[in-house]
Amino acid sequence: MAESGRGGSPLISFIVPVYNVRAYLRQCLDSVLADSSVPLELIVVDDQSTDGSADILAEYAARDRRVTMITVDRNGGQGPARNRGLEVATGDYVWFVDSDDWLADGIVAAVAARIAHTDPDVVIVDHVRAHWDGTNERSQNRFGTAPEVFAPHEWPAVIEVLHTPWNKVVRRSLLLATGFQFRTGWYEDIPFTYRVLLAADRITLLDRVGVHYRQRRVGAATRTVGDGHFAIFTNWAEVFDNLDDTRPGAEQLRGLLFRRMLWHFLIVRGNDDRLPNELRARFFAEMTSHYHRYLPPGGYPAPGGLAGVKNRLVAGGRHRTFQALRMGFKRAQDAKATGNLALRAAKQGKRAARFSRSAALRAYYHSELRRPRDPQLALFAAYWYRGYACNPAAIYEKAKELAPGVRGVWVVRRDKVASLPAGVPYVVAGTRAYFQALARATYLVNNVNWPNYVVKRPGSTHVMTHHGTPLKVMGLDQREFPGGVQDPDFAGQMRRADRWDWSITSNAFTTQMWERAYPCRYRTLEAGYPRNDRLALATSEEVASVRAKLGIEPGQRVVLYASTHREHLPGYHPPFDPARLREAAGPDAVLLMRSHYFLDRAGAAKDPVDLPGVRDVSAYPSVEDLYLAADVLVTDYSSVMFDYAVLDRPIVIYAPDWDAYRMIRGVYFDIVAEPPGAVALTFDDLLEAFRTGAVDNDAATKARADFRRRFATLDDGHAAERVVKTIFNG
Repeated sequence: MAESGRGGSPLISFIVPVYNVRAYLRQCLDSVLADSSVPLELIVVDDQSTDGSADILAEYAARDRRVTMITVDRNGGQGPARNRGLEVATGDYVWFVDSDDWLADGIVAAVAARIAHTDPDVVIVDHVRAHWDGTNERSQNRFGTAPEVFAPHEWPAVIEVLHTPWNKVVRRSLLLATGFQFRTGWYEDIPFTYRVLLAADRITLLDRVGVHYRQRRVGAATRTVGDGHFAIFTNWAEVFDNLDDTRPGAEQLRGLLFRRMLWHFLIVRGNDDRLPNELRARFFAEMTSHYHRYLPPGGYPAPGGLAGVKNRLVAGGRHRTFQALRMGFKRAQDAKATGNLALRAAKQGKRAARFSRSAALRAYYHSELRRPRDPQLALFAAYWYRGYACNPAAIYEKAKELAPGVRGVWVVRRDKVASLPAGVPYVVAGTRAYFQALARATYLVNNVNWPNYVVKRPGSTHVMTHHGTPLKVMGLDQREFPGGVQDPDFAGQMRRADRWDWSITSNAFTTQMWERAYPCRYRTLEAGYPRNDRLALATSEEVASVRAKLGIEPGQRVVLYASTHREHLPGYHPPFDPARLREAAGPDAVLLMRSHYFLDRAGAAKDPVDLPGVRDVSAYPSVEDLYLAADVLVTDYSSVMFDYAVLDRPIVIYAPDWDAYRMIRGVYFDIVAEPPGAVALTFDDLLEAFRTGAVDNDAATKARADFRRRFATLDDGHAAERVVKTIFNG
């Protein structure tokens, strides 16, 4: 096993097992390391991650002496990884933290203060369930009723506190004295919790949120269907098989544990996200077996009401009655839901009557969905049907070469038909032909989401290519920046992303951001961006040809200015004087100005077409042509910088509203601190960068090289080939 980094005489040893959680890992690690006032060590155990999590861990270990990285020889699961971390821990206390959760601000210092005040064996902190939709659900714990310090028999309600390792800070000597070792598999937290609690003489509850318990949309064990949930029985058996009946209050605690065990069994048995239909009867039989095996001689405090009825059904092994009771309850809920749906349908029917043509086309679409899929048909679209562009266009071209059996058809708006290259098959959005193709295509390739009404057919393959490396936050990450949110229906965003089979990413950074922003079940293909193949393979002859087509003379310096859209400031234009910038760029310079595709420049101070040496290229069909023609790119927060970096030419970040933009719109990293070249925060700074040569001096060149290593290593000219071979050729 490999280890790196050591440090200090810690009060707390944090142990974090890690396996394929790169989307959430930085937030977890940062939350642990945020407080430098408490001596701590962070032991991260990479359980043979395959998604790049290990690289993140190595980065943290290299820059923070408090971090120790351990890499195990083979994947063994969360339990063995925790055991390995405990072997090297040196702190007075141990805190196991899950790598997709994060600690609350200030909790480490609060725990340290409680330890200093009470000298406990165990500190238990409260938590919130942090749901993917941005809502937080506070626990039902009632910590305020407990003594400041107690043993389990003095406050037996501690048995009801959530049985996880991550809400407990345990004296290391106590944990070692128990000889406890985590098991492999799920539910390994059950024996840990009760072995520790029942061995402790001094427990204290810290009545404040300490952990944000992430409720993932996908990937969590609690949302995974399978027979792995039978591990619950082995782990509860370990609790009862190791009870010490000589401890004070042992009989009462045994009864409470038994009730808690039945509660836990019923939670799992009643969850459709855990057990498939064919395993539910066998699971119930195991519940009954454990009931009779561990029923305390003196009985237990059985719950009342419906919970009590369920307990009695478990005791009698009456699975059919239990199932009938459960299904009856579900039917009652379904009937209520059906009534609501009928009411909504009636309202929608009235609206549909006002839009009969649209309703008829949608009906036709649904009738076509019942016909067989066309196994050769691939439907392509880009930018909400604005034309032939971006990653889908590059994939379409490469598929013609490498997958000739695939028949590609494009979706375009009626006003964009003329922009299509000659010979490209197409359907016009909203027509009968469009709905037929949409219903019967086997492959659907787009750089944005298809409309809400699109149905994901079984056997079809949806490919989300995206249309840029994200600097600004996207998807669920936008919840923290409500001022910049244009689509607050995050549940709807996730439903659309649930249709993706593949997410194409340009680099490891983008992969991590998309997986966090869109936590769905798609597979990631980290291949580079197909649209950048042309840039990576461009020859000097092609560059000269493009410049000639644009009317640019040999030797003229070309500056491309492209700003991004600011959703929170409609109509905003950065302070900009085209004539002064062109003059600063050089006597023969040409300034090309391109607006974001969401915008025009109506209302701008001066129309650039009226200025010598300045050209408006917003309507020019190929942004790649403009990249090839340009000697320098000036941009703000647009993803064009990531594409242009492939060419290894100077880039200038002009960010006059940087502080406001990152605060309101939200960004994934500081583009001013980690830029692709020179940075200008005012227009005068921008002019000065050109006048002094800072645009391409040594500092700018080094910054560009660092930027390219981070974002452009996969853009080698073969991204489209990798996508086509994976998606269309299996």
